[in-house]
Amino acid sequence: MDKTCASAAEALSGIPFDGMKLAVGGFGLCGIPEDLIKALRDSGVKDLTVASNNAGTDGIGLGQLLETRQIKKMISSYVGENAEFMRQYLSGELELEFAPQGTLAERMRAGGAGIPGFYTKTGVGTVIAEGKEHKDFGGETFILEEGIFADLALVKAWKGDAHGNLVYRKTARNFNPNAATCGRICIAEVEEIVPVGSLDPDQIHTPGIFVNKLVLSHAEKKIENRTTRAA
Repeated sequence: MDKTCASAAEALSGIPFDGMKLAVGGFGLCGIPEDLIKALRDSGVKDLTVASNNAGTDGIGLGQLLETRQIKKMISSYVGENAEFMRQYLSGELELEFAPQGTLAERMRAGGAGIPGFYTKTGVGTVIAEGKEHKDFGGETFILEEGIFADLALVKAWKGDAHGNLVYRKTARNFNPNAATCGRICIAEVEEIVPVGSLDPDQIHTPGIFVNKLVLSHAEKKIENRTTRAA
């Protein structure tokens, strides 16, 4: 039952393949599995489809995979703060599927629950709805969105035990719990590995049954935008 690995590279060993689909937790630079992303970059895998709220910033987080041209398509809500993302998208080098944040979270959750699709009002009458099935419920129009089923989920947690039970901290929870469930394989990067049995069962956000491997994070926490005021 011990799912811990000595390094991110060991955790990913034998898993990545060209053209795979990933679900990655995080919001901006908050709660991103940075060590796992670096190890994925170093694996040389390419033509990736990545479902994640955004693509980090230039050179940080998923931004590293953009710089090395390893991402073919992003399924994202927000694409700001990353000049390379913008450049590749506008030049036609990168495919982009926009998904409103709530819809993206629900698409991951649905995939984790084995639900292939669901209807939502979000996006009706916008470019988000183009090409999607429309259906009326109670006199209102909804569009069909598909659940996300990923080959691999990469998530970041605050604490985890050797069985893979995870606890997230505050806003770093963001998309991580939903991403964790929708991957065929889930690897978690955690700030602290604690003894089995030390986590309060009522406080566990992702049960270990969803997690295949666990690795201790050595990434330095970064601030996306630092704002200061004069003394």
